[in-house]
Amino acid sequence: MPPLPSFHWPGRSGDRTSDTGSATPDPGTIVDCAIYVDGRRVHEKCGYAQALAEVREGGKGFVWLGLHNPGKQAMTEVADTFGLHALAAEDAIDADQRPKLERYDDILFLVLRTVQYHEHDLNSVSEIVNTGEIMVFMGPDFVITVRHGEHTELAGVRKAMEEDPAQLALGPGAVLHAVADRIVDSYVEVTEAIGEDVDAMEEAVFTPGSKIIIEAVYQLKREVVELRRAVKPLALPLQLLTHDVTLPLPKEIRRYLRDVTDHHTAVNDQIMDFNESLSALINAALAKVSVQQNTDMRKISAYAAMAAIPTMIAGVYGMNFEHMPELRWTYGYGLVIAAMAVLCGLLWVNFHRNNWL
Repeated sequence: MPPLPSFHWPGRSGDRTSDTGSATPDPGTIVDCAIYVDGRRVHEKCGYAQALAEVREGGKGFVWLGLHNPGKQAMTEVADTFGLHALAAEDAIDADQRPKLERYDDILFLVLRTVQYHEHDLNSVSEIVNTGEIMVFMGPDFVITVRHGEHTELAGVRKAMEEDPAQLALGPGAVLHAVADRIVDSYVEVTEAIGEDVDAMEEAVFTPGSKIIIEAVYQLKREVVELRRAVKPLALPLQLLTHDVTLPLPKEIRRYLRDVTDHHTAVNDQIMDFNESLSALINAALAKVSVQQNTDMRKISAYAAMAAIPTMIAGVYGMNFEHMPELRWTYGYGLVIAAMAVLCGLLWVNFHRNNWL
């Protein structure tokens, strides 16, 4: 394959290399880098340029480079070393990509959205789902994982694979499958936690006498929508990875990816169910709030009617006319007060009988 053009950013200075021949991005960018031959790690630590040269010189094994939040300079040097396409390398810097699968000759570029459940109070309006990104570059003799965000770390994935040399011996495709499997497993965990929130919210809405914070229901609905945006678009890349035989993936890896696809489909269906359930729940909550408001308005109207009678009578006798009936009667004041009490009592009994009070 002819070499791909170098990837340069505007205003970039010349490449810098260390004494070992490896590029020198920000040390915090590189999480880990190693050579794997026959499923076993050959070097503890090595520069990625040196590792790639060693693999290509020996003609066996592959390099696994892990990056975290790389900047322009760091990604430029990695792209130049591994021959990554400029567009894919640019996407790896921007942590705002939709899940997708792209092919550049014999290099695959997979973008996955990561999710994390945030513990919260059910009736609070707070963030529930945190999202990030993981990109995977897979070539014939290397795999590069680029992680954006502080969750869904891949150190555990690397360690688990190093404990299973037979799986790792399948090559870079095995790493791509392991990363996708880890991401989809996190979808399952988050979906189960969201499901408990939806069940608790349904119980709160349909429990008689419970107070509904409608903003909390809307917040849960918004977080489910965000989860759906992270999960749903991955369906097409997984379908391509499992069914497109022209992609450079071993048959055994495709079999493993089918299982990942099945789990993703189940999660996606469950999220759609959550979305529909919350839409119905919002309507039910609004109806319950409307009923509560109507009840409150009836109580206010009943008390206003009861207050209107003494107000009217007191208003009549407060007009200060000289010739008014019973104005100078000895028992007039007591009679008026008694009449007010009796009339208000009759109204109270009537309103209570009709469930207004």
